[in-house]
Amino acid sequence: MTSDITLFVNPTAGRGRGARAARPAAEAFRDAGFRVRVLLGHDAADALRRAREAVAEGTGALVAVGGDGMISLALQAVAGTDTPLGIVAAGTGNDFARTLGLPLGDPVAAARVTAETLRTTGGSAIDLGRIEGGTRGGRPGTDASPLPRWYGTVLASGFDSRVNDRGNRMRLPAGRFKYDLAILAELAAFRPVPYRLSFDDGRVLETEATLVAVGNGTSYGGGMRICADARPDDGLLDVTVVGDCDRRTLVKVFPRVYRGTHLGHPVVTTHRVRSVTLDAPGTTGYADGEPLGPLPLTVTCAPGALRILAPLPARNP
Repeated sequence: MTSDITLFVNPTAGRGRGARAARPAAEAFRDAGFRVRVLLGHDAADALRRAREAVAEGTGALVAVGGDGMISLALQAVAGTDTPLGIVAAGTGNDFARTLGLPLGDPVAAARVTAETLRTTGGSAIDLGRIEGGTRGGRPGTDASPLPRWYGTVLASGFDSRVNDRGNRMRLPAGRFKYDLAILAELAAFRPVPYRLSFDDGRVLETEATLVAVGNGTSYGGGMRICADARPDDGLLDVTVVGDCDRRTLVKVFPRVYRGTHLGHPVVTTHRVRSVTLDAPGTTGYADGEPLGPLPLTVTCAPGALRILAPLPARNP
């Protein structure tokens, strides 16, 4: 194992938390005996090119410092390779780190966990979602790579993706409050849309749905456990379908997502599959918080596609 690692840094993540986290994380890795190279890019495409070069040159690990968007970019460089991924969570949502039980908002603790895992076990193999179909949406400053692409947490579509669409168009207010306002605005205008879901076992589900989420991990949006039972190492994807419901029911169900108790509500159904194709008119897909473009999209579980430097949570008995 090489003692060189690459810190893949988003200096703007979490209103500058990415830049502030990089220095103490680098010091913690050096204290653990690793040589550290810091990698920045002029934009997302340039950063991804540099990350792929670091992987091709044999870096001992690529460590993403930032939020879920930065981790999403890193996945495009390391998925399907032998290079492990480390995470120093320094964004707003941090859902991938949350799914994996990694420290949040503590770059030194995250670096120490990552260094110890790299030194002792070299990481664990986990699954990723692989997305094909549609056209790449994107917005300025995001990864401009075309589909297919990889994701680690949740692919969102429907009400939640419409909230993302609206939030991305809003300049003010800044931060997560912007998305709270976007939720209120979408609630006023929302109507369920007709979905067609095609599963790998041949089943086809045609239904009016409020949202459909496909989880490799459990949460999105900073801890909303939309796919609460998902495991990133079971070779399957968890599909959560929130069916046709009025605004009053949606307002009651949505807060339960933070605890994962929404899965027991009568309007919610779940499916565990190896792949699924989602189609719905006028609906955008988002994965790891990044826009993918309009449906249809096909999502497939890729078992063991990533080596992750994290102590995976124990399985439920």
